[in-house]
Amino acid sequence: MSKDFRIAPSILSADFAKLGQEVSDVITSGADIVHFDVMDNHYVPNLTIGPLVCEAIRPVTDAIIDVHLMIEPVDRIIPDFAKAGANIITFHPEASNHIDRSLSLVRDQGCKSGLVFNPATPLDYLDYVMDKVDMVLLMSVNPGFGGQKFLPSALEKLKAARKKIDAYTQETGREIWLEIDGGVNANNIADIARAGADTFVAGSAVFGAANDSDPNRYNTIIKQLRDSLASA
Repeated sequence: MSKDFRIAPSILSADFAKLGQEVSDVITSGADIVHFDVMDNHYVPNLTIGPLVCEAIRPVTDAIIDVHLMIEPVDRIIPDFAKAGANIITFHPEASNHIDRSLSLVRDQGCKSGLVFNPATPLDYLDYVMDKVDMVLLMSVNPGFGGQKFLPSALEKLKAARKKIDAYTQETGREIWLEIDGGVNANNIADIARAGADTFVAGSAVFGAANDSDPNRYNTIIKQLRDSLASA
């Protein structure tokens, strides 16, 4: 598997009073991706942020903005996030009536596309749309809230997803990222990487663990994550 690991802090755990600065600081400190969680109080029991916030932070960074849509239905909002500056848009198969069509819609808007799998959602959907998927995101918590504990069952599911992705990559030569979201921290990230993940969403482990009095607060935390990954 790839050793090209990517760290994607979730701004769900950032200080929204200074969101632009938070995004700038965390990328400057060595993060690779800005993870953007969108919840609608319908598909999940929480309400977060929309395209206007994505548009507001786009000028702050050249980093990839990875938009995770926890909304139902998804098709209506996809073009808005693409226009707002998203680079990757992922959604849950349960939230689309026509998964193939929704993936095509994301790509037609000029973004990379991906599917998100809840802890109890089978990976079988991938068998029919792998050619339209650029990212597979596995939830290692039930979606809706930050700060939850990592579900160990996600490790076996990661191995299964990695096997599918590697088989497809060997056949086609096309890269697909395997992202994990939920309860990731410096203590478990190496085990998660060994199970197959190459992209790691970390919200409270980055933003929530920072010491505001430390000007290098995110450097320290991201270095801890990378040091742990070095052992994977």
